[in-house]
Amino acid sequence: QATFVESGGGKVQTGGSLRLSCAASEAIFFKYAMGWYRQTPGQQRELIAGIRSGGSTEIASSVKGRFTISRDNAKNMTYLEMNDLKVEDTAVYYCNAQDVILEWGQGTQVTVSS
Repeated sequence: QATFVESGGGKVQTGGSLRLSCAASEAIFFKYAMGWYRQTPGQQRELIAGIRSGGSTEIASSVKGRFTISRDNAKNMTYLEMNDLKVEDTAVYYCNAQDVILEWGQGTQVTVSS
């Protein structure tokens, strides 16, 4: 069973919106702060948003004001709401724990075109 299952990616035009979802096991979801990462070809995976069990969030400056991270404790789900998407947001998006890295899921591709 995969540690994390990401979904919700797709192709949108600049200015569009997408909502990504991440499913994790209950054991992981309640043990760790959760984060969203993204990776473009030739680049390292970068953490862009994190949320702790109490709900406090951290957002990277590159997406602040456009992306929002949230979690649903009843469903063991983490979400990334992405608005005003830009071409440079094109990447594969992954979720994982925020402070430790567990096994990566498959990720979900987000493609933004002008």
